[in-house]
Amino acid sequence: MGAKVSRTDFEWVYTEEPHASRRKIILEKYPEIKQLFGYDPLFKWVVTAMVVTQLASFPLVARLSWGPLLLAAYCFGGVINHSLMLAIHEISHNLAFGHSRPLHNRLFGFFANLPIGIPISISFRKYHLEHHRYQGDEVLDTDLPTLIEAKLFNTTAGKCLWLLLQPFFYSFRPLIVRPKPPTPMELVNLVIQLFFDALVVKFFGWKVLGYMIYGSLMAMGLHPVAGHFVSEHYMFRKGFETYSYYGPLNWITFNVGYHNEHHDFPAVKRIASEFYDNLPQHHSWTSVLYDFATDPEVGPYARHHSWTSVLYDFATDPEVGPYARVKRKHRGLES
Repeated sequence: MGAKVSRTDFEWVYTEEPHASRRKIILEKYPEIKQLFGYDPLFKWVVTAMVVTQLASFPLVARLSWGPLLLAAYCFGGVINHSLMLAIHEISHNLAFGHSRPLHNRLFGFFANLPIGIPISISFRKYHLEHHRYQGDEVLDTDLPTLIEAKLFNTTAGKCLWLLLQPFFYSFRPLIVRPKPPTPMELVNLVIQLFFDALVVKFFGWKVLGYMIYGSLMAMGLHPVAGHFVSEHYMFRKGFETYSYYGPLNWITFNVGYHNEHHDFPAVKRIASEFYDNLPQHHSWTSVLYDFATDPEVGPYARHHSWTSVLYDFATDPEVGPYARVKRKHRGLES
């Protein structure tokens, strides 16, 4: 349980992320993929059904003692809330109403956010789109663990704790690594969520609010559906920075397991399957969590980082360059 991983640094690469070049090749071979661009008109109704299901469960949850409540939050409410988080992921890409109606997507994101208990819809979008554009960039991709995380949680026990605390790292890392001022839409998201939470407490009690929030947090930690956090980009095989999962949990997670395809083109595997069949892939998110915790070669370090932004900033930032070194007079020392 206490064995340290052999990795002592991230995997640094100089090349661009693999999806841009693969998108170009796939489009040249299968131009008909462009006909798939768009949104699923059934998506909003599925999300609405999940929100309504959570609301309908509140009177029953209010009667539970804390033990059964936490079990229900882990096995039922948390699963729905995690699925709603992934619905928010889809909404962040304007897949509820299409790119031509961004406000409709933002408002629907507020609605999907309600049972989760914590306002995440707008903040998630603000950072997630940069993950797609700058995958692996040590500054701009806040999906990457920090060096402190990698150094502190580098044993089996440490990685289990890191997985358990993953919702906190996932939520607060962007605020530390790449803080941004809150936008007006984030404040609207906050006000709507706090108002809804207050209504829940008024009509159903604090336990139901706890059920909402505990379920959300538990389902982001040591939980099978949370396996996608690790399976998507942690390097289980050297040289590959994105992995797809082809298993049954895709049915309740809006196919987020098709992650290579998501970064290339959503739903592309059916047409261009030869581009994905030979890539490393996962078939069980539970196994992903187990392997992540126990394999000494896998852990927070097992991520691709890109030097591209460092070279760009060095070349373009007037405050950075060969002169940007601290020197001490008379001692001949540099630091």
